[in-house]
Amino acid sequence: MTASPTIGRARAALIPLFLISAGVVGYENALTRYFAVAKWSEYGYWVISIVMVGFALSGVVVALFRDPIARHGAWIRALSPAAMVIAAAAGYHYVTLNPFNPLQLQNATTWLPQIADIGLYYACLLPFFFLAGVYVSLSFVLNAGEIGRVYAYDLIGAGLGSAATLLLMFGLHPYLLMPVLLAPLAASALFQPGRGHGIGIAAAVVALLIGEGILFLDTPVPVNDFKALYAPLHTPGARVLDEVRSPRGDYVLADDFTERVDTDVSNDAGMLGLSGPPRTLGLYRDGNRIAAIPRAGPLDVGYAHASLDAAPYLLRPGPRVLLVGASGGYRIAEVLALGAAHVDALEPEPVLRSALLDGLDGSQRLTPSARVRVLAGGPVETAANAAPHSYDLIDISGDFLDAAEANETAFTAQAIADDLRALAPDGLVSIPVSIKDLPVYAVRMLATAREGLRLVGIADAPNHVVVYRSAWGVRILISPTAWSADRIAALKRFCDDRSFDVSYYPGVDVKAARAGIYNDLPQVSFTSGEITSVGPDDAVADEAGAVLAGRRTASEEAFNLSPITLDRPAFHAVLRLSHPDTLLNRLEILPQGEIGGLVNLAVLAQAIVFALLVLATPLLVIGRTRKTSGEPRAEVLRPVIYFSALGLGFLFLEIFLIEQVSVYLNDRTSAFALVLTGMLVFSGLGSLLAEQLKRWPHASVALAVVLALGWCAAMYWRGETAMMTTLDQPWGLRALIALAVTAPLSIALGLPFPLGLTRVGTGAMLPWVWGLNGAFSVVATPLANLVARQAGYSKLLIAAAVLYVIVAIAMPPAVRAGRGGDALP
Repeated sequence: MTASPTIGRARAALIPLFLISAGVVGYENALTRYFAVAKWSEYGYWVISIVMVGFALSGVVVALFRDPIARHGAWIRALSPAAMVIAAAAGYHYVTLNPFNPLQLQNATTWLPQIADIGLYYACLLPFFFLAGVYVSLSFVLNAGEIGRVYAYDLIGAGLGSAATLLLMFGLHPYLLMPVLLAPLAASALFQPGRGHGIGIAAAVVALLIGEGILFLDTPVPVNDFKALYAPLHTPGARVLDEVRSPRGDYVLADDFTERVDTDVSNDAGMLGLSGPPRTLGLYRDGNRIAAIPRAGPLDVGYAHASLDAAPYLLRPGPRVLLVGASGGYRIAEVLALGAAHVDALEPEPVLRSALLDGLDGSQRLTPSARVRVLAGGPVETAANAAPHSYDLIDISGDFLDAAEANETAFTAQAIADDLRALAPDGLVSIPVSIKDLPVYAVRMLATAREGLRLVGIADAPNHVVVYRSAWGVRILISPTAWSADRIAALKRFCDDRSFDVSYYPGVDVKAARAGIYNDLPQVSFTSGEITSVGPDDAVADEAGAVLAGRRTASEEAFNLSPITLDRPAFHAVLRLSHPDTLLNRLEILPQGEIGGLVNLAVLAQAIVFALLVLATPLLVIGRTRKTSGEPRAEVLRPVIYFSALGLGFLFLEIFLIEQVSVYLNDRTSAFALVLTGMLVFSGLGSLLAEQLKRWPHASVALAVVLALGWCAAMYWRGETAMMTTLDQPWGLRALIALAVTAPLSIALGLPFPLGLTRVGTGAMLPWVWGLNGAFSVVATPLANLVARQAGYSKLLIAAAVLYVIVAIAMPPAVRAGRGGDALP
């Protein structure tokens, strides 16, 4: 059958929507990368909030002024590309000039001006996202007969735009992405139909030239003075030797006199006749240091026997070692110097692994050795796939947690259980915990060790764990067999020789041990900031025995000490967000890793306020519209519930999938790209299917919800098991499996939104509920992260399932034909 001329023109009008959606999502991703490089990645949540606020606001405006906007739709579409190009370029320009400083936000005397600077981010970026939202809203209004097709072009364009932007990140610095991303916005003018076509093209060309001029004439953004890279680059003789571009980050190899091996060495190293850590190169990602890299020449690891990490090699001589994190090669050299018989060095971070095997410009690569094998998998995958009794020692490097976001899975209870299964009976797992910020991280890690032991059937955790420390770091040693008196005595001698402290061992007398403490670690009240202990103390020792025995401790009043698991993998999530007043009073001492939770809380609060405003604003005209529409209140309530639940549910499932695939692939960047692109593209295909099913909206939505609920149930009951049993497959095959799992859910999720839009008529309610969906998507992102952080991803999955049940129940009734169906509620 040949399409009618009207339908043909409508479809042609959707090509610019595809290009604009691609450009908008690319712009969003590029802004997120900008925040990671120029500020800290936690503040990228603001970008998501600003995007959805702009979209939601545009839906409200189009709803309130639907008729005049529709009358001038051809001109608005023709001139929108030029307006968006200027808004995008100018917005980014002023974002780079914003003096916002995250450190001052944590200072009680300097935080107020920073709030104003946050407001400036919204002022800079809202115009672009508002204009983009108006264009999308107008596309729905002017193509109301093909809602499914419009939504499909929008979603597929966004998905492919995200994928293209991530590919660009391999070759372009984050600050250079913006000039490229103006191109699809300007190119959309070529395909605009109707009046103003020629003027729109001319305006887009002029706007593109002005926009590119703004961006290319900008002064390069300097490294911020609160980034770790700032000070090294401002030392005499400092040089940047190499740079690597990747969606994972912007990597810089620096040569300056401040770079040293980041290891915990005894203050008594000189008395032991051992040298200190040598000078190195420093590898930084997004301005944050992730590893020391060897300079050209032989590695000097003379300090190894004086390091905190050395004790397990004394307790288990000549071990077969799984070394989790190579620390640029220094840890391999250290463990070989400590007598390891064989080393499997796991380095999942690709740039670090490349530096290790091939070297970077100016660095030393690993010397091949029959005693060393370099592995590339993830920590959970590697231990789970190891045969029983494969290793005598599994040693996690002290800088492994900070080397990549996905590395936190090595510190989960499931990873500890897999480590224990891979050990010989007299083997050890050695886990590092930094106590520079809060000693409670060590206490929570002990709770996690207890859970890991329980998973392998060991109930008496206190007999299988010892803890020793310096002033700044803790090592937790876990054994599949109970600790013997001889081993404990050997550990005490090791610590006494190096002025380290043994915080816990089976049978320890904590009070008696205080008399011999080398490194005082007093108990400090988080609420008041005051020291609560008298005389020399060890805050870790005070609670270690109780935590290992499963008893409550004093720290649980202020901190979350639940075990770290694959369901709740966030290592830096000890704060109880239910006490915001306490957190605000102690804001200046909070570790950077904990700030993400507070940022989510702040974004959630503003998102809820904004969602309520979007919900209420069109009702300001309720007196007028009720007279013309005659619609009962129920016909307002059900669309509100339906589209709000869709906004929340879709994002909940998207964030759940990103986290699960991150663990599965051991790479958050790849997981983000795969899930975001897959969900958007397959949801777009679902939307195209909705166009064919719009004759049976109730049945189609019910089917989509049933499929989504079935998927959620399968993931809840069998998802982790399926993931663990296929971890031994090649990375590429696992990526295909993840995409195959994403596809059916996404196709189902692509049905309810366009089918719901077909029920609300072609009038003002159409853009309003689209904006309402966007407003609750603003709420969804921080809320989902908070639910996952505090309660776990399984609870997030349950919440998503409940939301889709609500969607099925709240399916909007079809509006009556005529003027009433076109009115606002």
